[in-house]
Amino acid sequence: MNNKEKGEQIRRQIIRDLRYHSTDIVKHIANIFSITPQAINNHIQRLEKEGWLDSSGSGKGKRYFLGDLRENKSLFPLTKDFTEDGVWRNQYAFVFEGLPENIVDICHYGFTEMVNNAIDHSEGKFVYISAVRDKEKVMISVIDDGEGIFTKIKRLYNLGDERQALFELSKGKLTTDPDNHTGEGIFFTSRVFDNFEIDSKGVRFTHDEGFEFDFVLDSTLSLNEAGTSVYMLIKKNSDRYIQSVFDDYTAGPDEFQFNKTIVPVRLAQYENEKLVSRSQAKRILVRIEKFQYVIFDFEGVTAIGQAFADEIFRVYAKNHPNIFLLPTNMEANVKKMVNRAILLKDAE
Repeated sequence: MNNKEKGEQIRRQIIRDLRYHSTDIVKHIANIFSITPQAINNHIQRLEKEGWLDSSGSGKGKRYFLGDLRENKSLFPLTKDFTEDGVWRNQYAFVFEGLPENIVDICHYGFTEMVNNAIDHSEGKFVYISAVRDKEKVMISVIDDGEGIFTKIKRLYNLGDERQALFELSKGKLTTDPDNHTGEGIFFTSRVFDNFEIDSKGVRFTHDEGFEFDFVLDSTLSLNEAGTSVYMLIKKNSDRYIQSVFDDYTAGPDEFQFNKTIVPVRLAQYENEKLVSRSQAKRILVRIEKFQYVIFDFEGVTAIGQAFADEIFRVYAKNHPNIFLLPTNMEANVKKMVNRAILLKDAE
């Protein structure tokens, strides 16, 4: 280990242990690394200047506190005793202390949901967790070395490829363990944060509040690399509340179940293909019977075929009269095909 790496290790230890040694942090760190108090003070002064530490008093009465900048990054074995609430409480809660309540609630929800997914679903051996708080935002990463979320969904649901698995995941209510999970965790986590990204086995999904629609990109991981990487980001001044996001996906103020979904039709397009066939429509319609209200968001879709529209808005709608199919964000060509299918259904 070179001097730079050792210095970074010392400063990480100072930040990690400060909560328990606010009055004797210099002595504590000096004992761990067998270096002089003066060397420790140099590191402390640097951390205070950068915003990682605050202090009060002077001389022997001086006390140090965590500053506005905070972080913790660690690798954990996925043992039977490892729990998402335990690692939050014992290892990471300090990163979020002092933030607005709505931000803490969002971070706690996303952190525990994604760590629980690694524990219950990944079948991996380790999980790497990072939580970083700077002056403007909070960033959380949860990375496991398991099978890979899209590969596992593809296998268990007998889907055509990882991209179809991602599309199903984006609808919500999809889980690889239906006896113990509702399948709502990733769906809602992707919507409470300003930015959410999940990357695994050739496919990367990004939901960003700054853009009108979600993105499917090539993965930064190769098909031969194991695991799933989840990244979450939220600005510290966000006015978003978890409950308001939950309310967006229930039919009304007196509803308590997750009974509405938004289907991002654009994500069903492979590269430059057009949505024209009944088989493409049937691919989109998989599992929507789990919802009472289904919003088909056509943002970014310039045209669809007659057969595609007919399969959804005439055939499926006629066979499932208790499910409300609601098209939105339609361009003129799309609207023409959708309205034609609806008129044919109503005429039957």
